[in-house]
Amino acid sequence: MGTFFCFVLDSVGIGGAPDAADFGDEGSDTLGHIAEWFLEVKGRPLHLPNLQDLGLGESYRLVHGRYPAGWKEQRVSAAFAAATEISTGKDTPSGHWEMAGVPARWHWGYYPNRPQCFPQELLEHLHETCELEGSLGHCHASGTKIIARLGNESVSTGKPIFYTSADSVFQIAAHEEAFGLERLYQLCEVAREAVMEPLIGRVIARPFVGKQGEFLRSGNRRDYVVPPPRATVLERVKEAGFPVVGIGKIGDIFAHQGFTKELKANGHAALWDATRKAKEELAEPGLIMTNFVDFDMLYGHRRDPEAYGLALEQWDAEFGKFLESVSKEDLVLITADHGNDPTWRGTDHTRERVPVLYKASKYQGDYGIRDSFSDVGATIGKFFGVEMDEGRPIA
Repeated sequence: MGTFFCFVLDSVGIGGAPDAADFGDEGSDTLGHIAEWFLEVKGRPLHLPNLQDLGLGESYRLVHGRYPAGWKEQRVSAAFAAATEISTGKDTPSGHWEMAGVPARWHWGYYPNRPQCFPQELLEHLHETCELEGSLGHCHASGTKIIARLGNESVSTGKPIFYTSADSVFQIAAHEEAFGLERLYQLCEVAREAVMEPLIGRVIARPFVGKQGEFLRSGNRRDYVVPPPRATVLERVKEAGFPVVGIGKIGDIFAHQGFTKELKANGHAALWDATRKAKEELAEPGLIMTNFVDFDMLYGHRRDPEAYGLALEQWDAEFGKFLESVSKEDLVLITADHGNDPTWRGTDHTRERVPVLYKASKYQGDYGIRDSFSDVGATIGKFFGVEMDEGRPIA
């Protein structure tokens, strides 16, 4: 029995969600549109040989009946499938919780897309409780854009920036030095309690550094997420006596429940290093789960298909090196939590199916379109001998 690696390629959707129209996302297709962009603009196919070897092109074909632009049929060395989300939202916690066996069938709270979108009583509570002179923003916005627009005023006045998106989220940006990082975290903790009704899924601390015209979001982001309502596969694997290591923002997403160890890292290179370190330090069979967030955070939300595709190619090359260290007893499962089509309108996530690629010595070939992301959790549970209430093991 070896190590089970679960890699979440944050936002690498493959289009075709049956309810995409309900979210205004009919026709969105993260992988497909990036592949089309590369073929049309760069004059070459998107080059992901290791993911293709595991069946990424085949999982896409299950959804669309064809391969991504520029790709052809090839021999596949792993089990492949496509999964359909049943959670009510297309946000990060919903996608991750569902893949861990807890679909979000309830309705999250959302803030309306209009100026002054936050309730006045919420603002007054935060101002008074946290001794703020006021706050800025109060609207739907891209984080990088609103920091560029209001960052200087925030620094000079001491007022944090409050903003949201189409997700169930309350985001707070403030300068690490001028406002204070710990003070920002404390403000987010107060906000977390204040937005439980209606239920807002996440409060996110968005610290930034630098000066006017050069503001950058730092790596000290912190997500304050409500805990999953019941045990995820992470908790059940931990309860069964196995180590469970979360790398990157995974711990935040699950409200730090179900882990024996968490390793923070920012950027794909650092996430790969942390994953290798966790593997080296794991002296017994266990679960290592890594979220590769840059696809979503840096390229999807910023609608940059070229940078997104290049990041995928770089990840694929690093993944090929990683596979050289994987033993026959180890298993690798690759999936995603939602889409974020960089060619789509707006800046928000897109409702899409996701690939499921499962590299295990005993399994290979087509495992079809799955009814829920929970099949991922059921597959992990099967490996560790624990049963889940939701989902069916892929293999």
